[in-house]
Amino acid sequence: MSETDSFIEEVTEAVRQDKLFAAFKKWGWIGGVVILAIVGGTAWNAWQKEQAQNTARAFGDQVMAAIDAKDTDAELAKITPEGPGRTAVLALMRGDAELEAGKDEEALKQFEAVGAQTGLPRSISDLAKLKAVIAAGDKMDAAKRDATLQELAQPGAPYRLLAMEQQAVASLAKGDRDGALAMAKQILEDAGLTPGLQQRATELIVALGGELPSVPGQTGQAPQQ
Repeated sequence: MSETDSFIEEVTEAVRQDKLFAAFKKWGWIGGVVILAIVGGTAWNAWQKEQAQNTARAFGDQVMAAIDAKDTDAELAKITPEGPGRTAVLALMRGDAELEAGKDEEALKQFEAVGAQTGLPRSISDLAKLKAVIAAGDKMDAAKRDATLQELAQPGAPYRLLAMEQQAVASLAKGDRDGALAMAKQILEDAGLTPGLQQRATELIVALGGELPSVPGQTGQAPQQ
């Protein structure tokens, strides 16, 4: 490379650096703003998460204190939850407390109100509907009860087996022994069966004089008390 070429390259590089420096002086503030936005956004997200955790922790502490109180329902009524989800959960807990206190009608109102609320996760709304059926018992209109349990017992529903158990109870209340037995056997054959539900379904079949189905993992004998 000749001295002339070397000189031209040096000049060209110097011009590039001058242009880059000038561009940075003119537009460099944009990079600073971007960096500040990233840092600020990260800090804001972290603050929001911390606030959400603190709110959830405070709600949990209030609920636990109410459960340990002498008058649980009265203490739960003093809590002001944030958001429809926590409000619904609190209503269900108040309903449970009212049931324990013998206030069946008040409990039923709590459950039905949550069950009719839109926009809630299915796990909450379905639980409220199931609790309403159990709380109402034979006081609920038979057609309404059957339609509700049919909805709750659909495949994939979060409380399907518990709804099927209530269907068996409803069949038995109507004098439909065969229907109750068939439902109890169907429960025992379900892969999502829990030990408690297995025992109750088995005891129902034995009490009705039915024959236990042959299900892998089960002995065919009623569970010991």
